[in-house]
Amino acid sequence: MPGVEDLVAELTRELDDRLAEDDDALVARFPGERPGRQPVHTVYVPADRYDADLTARWGERARQAMTTSGDILRACLGDAAEDLLPLVEDKLDREPVEDLRLDFEDGYGARPEHVEDDDVRRAAGALAVSQAAGTHPPSYGIRFRSFERPTRRRGVATLVAFVGHLLEAGGTLDGFVVTLPKVTSVAQVEAMALVCAQLESAHGLRDGQLHFEVQVETPQSILGPDGTALVARMIHAAAGRVVGLHYGTYDYSAFCGIAAPYQSLEHPVADHAKAVMQAAAAGTGVRLSDGSTNILPVGDDEQVRRGWALHLRLVRRSLERGFYQGWDLHPAQLPTRYAATFAFYRDGFADAAERLRRYVDRSEGSILDEPATARALADFLVRGLECGALRDDDTGRAVGMTAADLSTLARPVRA
Repeated sequence: MPGVEDLVAELTRELDDRLAEDDDALVARFPGERPGRQPVHTVYVPADRYDADLTARWGERARQAMTTSGDILRACLGDAAEDLLPLVEDKLDREPVEDLRLDFEDGYGARPEHVEDDDVRRAAGALAVSQAAGTHPPSYGIRFRSFERPTRRRGVATLVAFVGHLLEAGGTLDGFVVTLPKVTSVAQVEAMALVCAQLESAHGLRDGQLHFEVQVETPQSILGPDGTALVARMIHAAAGRVVGLHYGTYDYSAFCGIAAPYQSLEHPVADHAKAVMQAAAAGTGVRLSDGSTNILPVGDDEQVRRGWALHLRLVRRSLERGFYQGWDLHPAQLPTRYAATFAFYRDGFADAAERLRRYVDRSEGSILDEPATARALADFLVRGLECGALRDDDTGRAVGMTAADLSTLARPVRA
């Protein structure tokens, strides 16, 4: 009878051989969280309204909304207003927009070919100017028309021309990401990967430099004709180029037959779609974004109050469900985007820091956390630091870890 160690060694060798292919596939398909900062929102603006000063102008308009309707905002925030408002004001002065999409799709509308061509050229040049001036947001890109047959040629033309004009104007593709809308098949994602590869080749870019997000706004992307969740296959169909899944609130709801007054990112059909997206993206490094609300905080005092109160609630709801990014469509939504986001991290800071400290110190407490939960606690704190809700010094003292150590714990690379 073989000894225990000999048998373990023999079985391990056999299992290593048997599972080698699966081991490699696991690392390739599920590498863990993507390194770097995820923006808390994506601002969508019609491309014809974009210029190099847009980011600063949105910050100014957001501050103006806070001044004009300050009492309403304070009432919406309640006791937290004194803590949150200085942080929001600083954010709007320093970095009003974290992620920007110049929209050549629904927000842009149908235009004559020569008009869209001119807007592509002008917007690309303006983006290059903002890059040179250092006024562009940390991440940015465009949304172009879908790869459905009626819009396919125009979408390709816009993407190809925008990239070309941006580079010709001296711009860079660092931080650049594009949004592929109305995706209905895995083949469309594969086609987008092909377009990216051809663009890289045409402009002498490094292989894999261009990335894109899949906009989930059709039921076909969630449930394919064979009954499978196509969005899971879409993530793996583009050789690492898919970096995000963005939920499209109103298109998806309309496709599902939801009456207009009830279309919302908190409708049950939205929650189902986003739960499938969340499971599909887990461990892949593909980031999730919730959609938008079309109830804007503009108009009379009651309309502003209603818009801000709703936005605060919806942003918080998304954060609690693990969607750390969403869409903003108007400057007046920025104050509540940041207020709700900052409140989420500040409200949970003390408990998360204490639980993580106890886990690291291996000391006893009322909650016995698993390693996966410890990573989630660290990720919570890292996200709070990245968006400006928390400060390095306060977090370091509370947890006893540096920001770098927190990041390593939160987002380990799968080996």
